[in-house]
Amino acid sequence: MGYVKGLRCKECKREFPKEPIHVCEYCFGPLEVDYDYEGIKKAVSRKIIESRPPSMWRYREFLPIDEDPKVGLHTGFTPLVRAKNLGKFLGLNHVYIKNDSVNHPTFSFKDRVVAVAVSKAIEFGFDTLSCASTGNLANSVAAHAAEAGLKSFIFIPHDLEAGKILGTMVYGAQLIAVRGSYDDVNRLCSEIGANHKWAFVNINIRPYYGDGSKSYGYEIAEQLGWKTPDNVVVPVAGSSLITKIWKAFHEFEMLGLVGKVNTKVFAAQATGCSPVTTAIKNGVDFITPVKPNTIAKSIAIGNPADGYYGIKTTQESGGYGEDVTDEEIVQAMKLLAETEGIFTETAGGVTLAVTQKLIKQGRIKPDEMTVICITGNGLKTQEALAQSFKAPTVIEPHINSFEELFANSLTV
Repeated sequence: MGYVKGLRCKECKREFPKEPIHVCEYCFGPLEVDYDYEGIKKAVSRKIIESRPPSMWRYREFLPIDEDPKVGLHTGFTPLVRAKNLGKFLGLNHVYIKNDSVNHPTFSFKDRVVAVAVSKAIEFGFDTLSCASTGNLANSVAAHAAEAGLKSFIFIPHDLEAGKILGTMVYGAQLIAVRGSYDDVNRLCSEIGANHKWAFVNINIRPYYGDGSKSYGYEIAEQLGWKTPDNVVVPVAGSSLITKIWKAFHEFEMLGLVGKVNTKVFAAQATGCSPVTTAIKNGVDFITPVKPNTIAKSIAIGNPADGYYGIKTTQESGGYGEDVTDEEIVQAMKLLAETEGIFTETAGGVTLAVTQKLIKQGRIKPDEMTVICITGNGLKTQEALAQSFKAPTVIEPHINSFEELFANSLTV
């Protein structure tokens, strides 16, 4: 049984039926899913959730599908790692990594949103999936389309990382590279969507797709022992994830699954594409679009669809927003790997580097419980580290060759 009543405009609050639409026809505001929370409250409890398999679907009632999930049955419930080594380096006593770099099947948090979007697309009767993507979404849509036996047409910026291109094509998807930025790709997809009856997961299926991100927040709360952290640092691209984590915490609070939410939510962006954090730092609630220029391509969206709501989330929670340079991103990627053995993509370097800035600014205190969101795997963005390491030393296959090298240069 599903608990979706329909859709509702986030601005004018008009109600709409459950259909593949995403914009209010009256005020052009974005649509969001409207849930029967009274029904959910009667159906779930901590005990019931804990008794279920370890996947995002343990929160089934909170997600916008009416039938059983069709794909992604093993997606989610990724580790929440107590990062003691990193915490010691940062001067934090209670720091955690929410590690979606190991999410199933394509190693990013996008597997959550796509599992929901594809399940919903099948309910609506679509036979073709599509998306505009900076990489991780492309990987996930291609993989889930293959699992569901559906066709897929995927559109990406032409200069995407090689690992993400290969990680899409391997699933048999029709991949189209567009000469331009993500924003150019997204505009094109909106036009294509008017001519083809496809399920564009982040356009006409967007209200349902976005709510898959709530599972990331639910898991944080459950894995912390049914409480929310003092701080959460979130990478920001379109601003959907940051708003959905905040929504997840408050849904749990509303239904009595956690106590009062006092979490400060912090937005993290790369300096080369920071429309949201720039607005936050300038104290304004509107986005000035930018042209992306950063190695953090997975979050390089110059005109974010939910940017206003990302700003609003930080304001409501008492958080803030910061951005970091490409050099700081690389150093943070290396720091996380060297301290916790976690290889994150560039977006994860952004969140950790921003966390370091927030600590220096006094916005994150040493004894506060802090969660850093790691949303993708470093194997996808190896190019970012290509110039950071020397080639390995080559020796002959003889003990004397090693001992000579050891005596002259190696340290243990």
